[in-house]
Amino acid sequence: MKSTETSPSAHVLKKSQPEEFDLVILGGGTGSTVAAWTFAGEGKRVAVVDRKYIGGSCPNIACLPSKNIIHSSKVVDYFRRSKEFGIAHDGFTIEMSGVRERKRKMVVGLNEMYMENYRATGAEFILGSGRFVAPRTVEAALPDGSTRQLLGTDVIVSTGTRASLEPIPGLAEAQPLTHIEALELGQVPEHLLVIGGGYIGVELSQAMRRFGSKVTVIDRNARLMSKEDPDVCEALRRLLADEGVDILLNARIKQVSGKSGDSVSVVVEQNGIEKILKGSHVLVATGRNPNTEGLGLEVTGVELTDRGYIKVNQRLQTTAPGVWAIGEVAGSPQFTHISIDDFRVVHSNLTGGNRVTTGRQVPYCLFTDPELARIGLSETEAKAQGIAYRLFKVPMETNLRARTLSETRGFVKALVEADSDRILGFTVFGVGAGEILAAVQIAMIAGLPYTALRDAVLTHPTLVEGLIALFSSAASAHNVVETRGGQISAA
Repeated sequence: MKSTETSPSAHVLKKSQPEEFDLVILGGGTGSTVAAWTFAGEGKRVAVVDRKYIGGSCPNIACLPSKNIIHSSKVVDYFRRSKEFGIAHDGFTIEMSGVRERKRKMVVGLNEMYMENYRATGAEFILGSGRFVAPRTVEAALPDGSTRQLLGTDVIVSTGTRASLEPIPGLAEAQPLTHIEALELGQVPEHLLVIGGGYIGVELSQAMRRFGSKVTVIDRNARLMSKEDPDVCEALRRLLADEGVDILLNARIKQVSGKSGDSVSVVVEQNGIEKILKGSHVLVATGRNPNTEGLGLEVTGVELTDRGYIKVNQRLQTTAPGVWAIGEVAGSPQFTHISIDDFRVVHSNLTGGNRVTTGRQVPYCLFTDPELARIGLSETEAKAQGIAYRLFKVPMETNLRARTLSETRGFVKALVEADSDRILGFTVFGVGAGEILAAVQIAMIAGLPYTALRDAVLTHPTLVEGLIALFSSAASAHNVVETRGGQISAA
């Protein structure tokens, strides 16, 4: 009789065979998470490998935690302004550990919600460090020292980016904060030195200043948020300056010494003059680097760009068959909502569609107080491209709802095509900017003329109602000349 027992060698061979999935996702960011839930909900066998975070950076160490802490700083601002609202108080103290605990509680709740969605959809979340070991095959090194090999019919790479650390003498040795450590502070920094005047630097500078820290921002550019229009940059500079933040522009850091959290010194050259800044902490917010090292991409034929991002086409396919990349590691704009749209692109292409990334809208919101939000062309971009436009611009104080809130700082502006009524771009620096932006963006998606918003019956008093005043104001022509035939053309 033939034995039914499996030989030891056959058992080993069986164990070494990769587990098969319809989709393996390397990196558990928001786009990855939505992809896992969606494909699994459609009956696919899906596995997600992430080395640390359930749901990736956004709900754990980035978007949502930072907005949570920024909102706490808004509450602090309300306390300071309480007399303005007719509320007397005898003072208050900031308990940074309490601010941190509120944030941590939110993160725990989000993790629980995410895991419940994994269970409900049937997608598998694997906590471990993943890398390619063969085409479309990911090996996950688990916390207990064991490994699993996962073979996907398709694989999505979504490993994101990390804070970049410039090769400034002494900077690495100073063990600077990134946004991750800044959001975990249990005490208010005595004096926070912020390197970088972009999104993270500007948001956290205002928040930490409101908590009571002395804050100095150091930026190499001539303006904060230097890629924005000059009026926007200046408005942000005035906002921070009015709140007591020291700002050094056109400044180059030559050397750093000491240790962040104890005592740190930064040698800065500004306009040919060297000065030494001393603080208790230093925060680095000077950009991001893609997380592509150690992934074994070369094993599977995935190529990188000259900047180290994964090379993809407009359908988000990499140079390796069956391998896709989404989010920041693919060079997409560094916003969670874009990573979600990247998922939609891949989902479409894996289910018979042909969706692409080109031509899509990329809205963004800077969560200062007040917020800055923009969609479409800025004036700087329109002028650079030679696009003629009409500019509508009004101060936030024209918004009656903003007046009821005592939040009249800022302005609203829109670019409308010179020879039509099509909205080209919209910027708002003011209270509720992100929500106001959405109304204009939807109109742009629908292809509505600006007159549709001007003539709409909108609820009074609301912030969105201010769009009526904006588009009813007098417009000024920019970047245009009159030709002999009376046609408007770009200057």
